[in-house]
Amino acid sequence: MPPDVQQVPAATVARLPLYLRCLEELEQTKVETVSSSRLAELAGVNAAKLRKDLSHLGSYGTRGVGYQVAHLMRSIRFELGLDEQSPVIVIGLGNLGQALVNHAGFGDRGFPIVAVFDIDPNKIGRRVEGVDTAVEHLDNLETVVAAHEARTAIITTPVGAAQSATDRVVAAGITSVLNFAPTVVQVPEGVALRQVDLALELQILSYYQPRPETSPEHGARDENLRAAR
Repeated sequence: MPPDVQQVPAATVARLPLYLRCLEELEQTKVETVSSSRLAELAGVNAAKLRKDLSHLGSYGTRGVGYQVAHLMRSIRFELGLDEQSPVIVIGLGNLGQALVNHAGFGDRGFPIVAVFDIDPNKIGRRVEGVDTAVEHLDNLETVVAAHEARTAIITTPVGAAQSATDRVVAAGITSVLNFAPTVVQVPEGVALRQVDLALELQILSYYQPRPETSPEHGARDENLRAAR
C-alpha cells in the first residue's frame, strides 16, 4: 500500500472504486478522455466533489480536454493498491459464502479467492466453483494463509461464530476483514474492517419507501422527504 494512502479522506477512498468502474466502462467503449462533468454524471456525484477527490491523487485533468481515461485508471488503481494481486480467503461456506465464491468478478479486479474454510465435515474436501482448491478445515487456516500470502478475509459465518472467526484470521496474519455476518465484530488496531449487513441496508432503504399518510407524523415525514429530494 502506498505510504500516503492514509492522507486521502475516507469518503474519497469510498468513491474511488466507483470512479474506477465508470472509467473501465468508458475504456471498453474506446473513450480516451472524459470531462469531470461527464465522469461525475456517470458516477452520480457532484462535479466539484469529483474534482476535489481526484486532486488528492494529483490528477487535475487538462482544461478543455478533461482526464485521460487510461492514466486516471492507473492512478486510482495505484492509490487503492490494485496494481498487484491481493489473495482472499472466505470463512464459512453457507449460501452466502457459496454465492460469493461463485462470483467471478473478484479475481478480475485483483482479488482472487484462493481458499475457502469451514468446520462442517460434510463440506471439508469438497470442490467449489470459483476456487482451485478444495474446502479446507479451519484448523488449516494459518498454513494456508501463509502459503498464499493472503491479506484479506471475507467472513460469512453464522452470527455466533463471526467474532471467533475474525479473531482467528487476524491471528493468522490477515490485515483486512470484510464481514458479511449480520453482527458487529471487533478487530485490533492496524486491521482494516468493513461491515456489510444486508438487512441493515434494507432497513435504511425502507425509510425512503412511500407510506400511507395515516397520521400527522407520517404526513410530516413525507413532506420532509419531498423537500429533501
